[in-house]
Amino acid sequence: MAHGDITHIDIPVDDMDRATSFYGTVFGWQIAEMPGYEGYPMWQAPNQISGGGFAARAEGFQTMRSYVEVDSIDEVVASASNAGGSVVQAKTPISDTSWFAVIADTEGNHLGLYEGITE
Repeated sequence: MAHGDITHIDIPVDDMDRATSFYGTVFGWQIAEMPGYEGYPMWQAPNQISGGGFAARAEGFQTMRSYVEVDSIDEVVASASNAGGSVVQAKTPISDTSWFAVIADTEGNHLGLYEGITE
């Protein structure tokens, strides 16, 4: 993936089993928990490119959230802030080589950022 590509979509759910059944049936998505990410089932679309996860609906997470691949979360957060946006979730580690953050655009929409090191 390159800087600016949509890389992941989180879907807020109230009932994991119900959501897993619905999306698996309607779209044929393969849905499974991965080691280290228990309680966060991830889905894979048939194109093997698109994917995301199901996360418990919570305050501040009521609608689907797309994540954009970025070269540097720190640079994008600064750029977004300078352009009138704001930080919703500061840069947070996912693993030793990947991080996420959430920003709000000037219209109040939340957008996730993903930075990862590939070798």
